[in-house]
Amino acid sequence: MTESLIASIATLQDMIQEARIVAGFTGAGISTESGIPDFRSPGSPWMRNKPIPFELFLQSPKARREAWRRKFTMDDLYRGAHPSAGHIGFASLITSGRMPAVITQNIDGLHQASGLAEDQVIELHGNGTYAKCLSCGRRHELDWVRYHFERSGDPPECMVCGGILKSATISFGQAMPEEPMRRAQRLTAACDLFLVAGSSLVVFPAAAFPAFAKENGARLVIVNREPTPLDRAADLVIHAEIGEVFSKFVS
Repeated sequence: MTESLIASIATLQDMIQEARIVAGFTGAGISTESGIPDFRSPGSPWMRNKPIPFELFLQSPKARREAWRRKFTMDDLYRGAHPSAGHIGFASLITSGRMPAVITQNIDGLHQASGLAEDQVIELHGNGTYAKCLSCGRRHELDWVRYHFERSGDPPECMVCGGILKSATISFGQAMPEEPMRRAQRLTAACDLFLVAGSSLVVFPAAAFPAFAKENGARLVIVNREPTPLDRAADLVIHAEIGEVFSKFVS
């Protein structure tokens, strides 16, 4: 670890100690260290298994079959992934009381696997570890969906109302989830330190939250391997591995 990085982490520690409310915000970079591929890297398996647009998913049984095939193909690629040092570091910050919740763009459930309760994780893009009925909202476990899908070649219908089942993620063209968006807005408005980890900050509307926090008077910290569009506006930028930085916050 370089002297510059050590100094930056010390500065971040001071900023967290001085803050009244820290809002956490995570993107794909915190999970790539757990072995989960991000969406935009060259050769990403997501490019070979792109999510089906929401309208096409609704309209076409063939598209729904292909969507589930791609879903299970991707699940198999990172089956057994565990929370990274970054996830554990964020969990420690929340447990310490410094951070009420973490806002995440990720769908992998690794924040919950790190020990956080459901209400401590604000999922802007949903969750890919289970399915939901698009009609009644009933949760269905993926093992059950996969069993029926692989047995018949067709995804099962909702066991309650017969509606269409979909991974509980937000697809392209699907409306953002209202309650998580409201919770993220409230936390962003209340915080005096907004802490970004592992996000390129190019996917909207999620990427608008750190800009709003800064405009609202909060300090902005960005920890990411690559530069982001908001680096110039940030109070502190650390270009490093997420786990290397946040392992210092594990209690």
